Amino acid sequence: MKKNWGLSSGHARPFGDRRWLLPFLASLLVTATLLLAAACGLFSPPYPGGAGDAALFDVVSLADWDDGGGSSSGGGAPFVEAGIKNRLLEDNAASDDDDENPDDAAVNSDDSDAEPPRIAYLLEGTKGDGLRMRRTLQAIYHPRNQYILHLDLEAPPRERIDLAMYVKGDPMFSQVGNVRVIAKGNLVTYKGPTMVACTLHAVAILLKEGLQWDWFINLSASDYPLMAQDDILHVFSSLPRNLNFIEHFRLSGWKVNIRAKPIVLDPGLYLSKKFDLTMTTERRELPTSFKLYTGSAWIMLTKSFLEYCIWGWDNLPRNLLMYYVNFISSPEGYFQTVICNSDDFRGTAVGHDLHYIAWDYPPKQHPLILSMKDLNKMVKSGAPFARKFPKDDKVLDKIDRELLHRSEGRFTPGAWCDGSSEGGADPCLSRGEDSVFEPGPGAERLRGLMKKVLSWDYRNGSCSSLAYDQTKRDWYVPKSKG
Repeated sequence: MKKNWGLSSGHARPFGDRRWLLPFLASLLVTATLLLAAACGLFSPPYPGGAGDAALFDVVSLADWDDGGGSSSGGGAPFVEAGIKNRLLEDNAASDDDDENPDDAAVNSDDSDAEPPRIAYLLEGTKGDGLRMRRTLQAIYHPRNQYILHLDLEAPPRERIDLAMYVKGDPMFSQVGNVRVIAKGNLVTYKGPTMVACTLHAVAILLKEGLQWDWFINLSASDYPLMAQDDILHVFSSLPRNLNFIEHFRLSGWKVNIRAKPIVLDPGLYLSKKFDLTMTTERRELPTSFKLYTGSAWIMLTKSFLEYCIWGWDNLPRNLLMYYVNFISSPEGYFQTVICNSDDFRGTAVGHDLHYIAWDYPPKQHPLILSMKDLNKMVKSGAPFARKFPKDDKVLDKIDRELLHRSEGRFTPGAWCDGSSEGGADPCLSRGEDSVFEPGPGAERLRGLMKKVLSWDYRNGSCSSLAYDQTKRDWYVPKSKG
């Protein structure tokens, strides 16, 4: 007998069968559980064996969880959240003075007493991406940063084990202890909320481990850097630490009907096998208590903002996470909507994702595949990263040679590489001071980009009703419909 699950198939009656409610309610329950688990740090396991074991074992043990040991102050969660809120808002207020003249002061300021920044990277991949992730990791590695690698559940266990063994066996990773592999992959559905859950999972690990970092960047296996970490860290050393780089603009036009009004189910939230998003026959009205924003799924967010997303002291991140669990392309809207509806963080948003991405005109849903003909445009953009690249394309070899000065199988060199290069030896086999940088041409390109995106003319459109041109990477006033 053919079953009708209340989904959009054939001539099924839209209100005649309510059996779609069960998976719908299940998805809401799972989402709430994911958020609470992330806030409590349940996704992030203790690593009793040190850095080496941390690369291999990512197992949650509920039996070892102690409800009373989560706060050094001995207080409950409300007191912890209040303390974090006060600290983060004080940090944002302290950075406001740096933003008074963003055209040049933020870019050219030089605080020699400030500790250089640290960046936490989440590098994500799927089946067949293990070797690509190794290459990207080598290209973006710096001892000062933190790295979390995630191969989703679609990748076979052997590939995940090989990646973990590579990290465990590398002498530099073992010495520094700043690379972690999530051993139990999460199921990630394209355009579904499971990508947001994966990002929050990585953030929860960073927070529970007490690791030092200032900004968080997510990259996929099809991303690649266009400059060395020395360039990036040098430029960001002179920027206010409260800036969140996230492409964002108001959800409008066809995206309202295609993304906001349908109700979808992500099977990745409650099944162990990957399926596409399922569209229900029901539709919903736009929310009235918050405004919807969209943008790029690729972000560079501050630790303070992501702590807010985890703790959610005013409940906005939790409410929005439950809303976006049934939203198409939620990775392109969740963080945008949180930051633009938050009074505390709205002013910290910078409308750029730090990527060079080529689009058709008018922009389609999928970025173009980059090749050798795009290299000059990538360089001129000043962006530190680009996507999408095909596997082992010759343009990546050219980027390694001319932009990163990196040899195959080696790290991108920087001031931290303290070894001798005589006889063709790898100078990065020996580690020196990681707070000293040797900026190159990439730093000048990135500084030029920062001067543009931090200017008042550019940031004036942030979290406003202005539209955004993805091809020109700039704001504009939309035409009236009258």
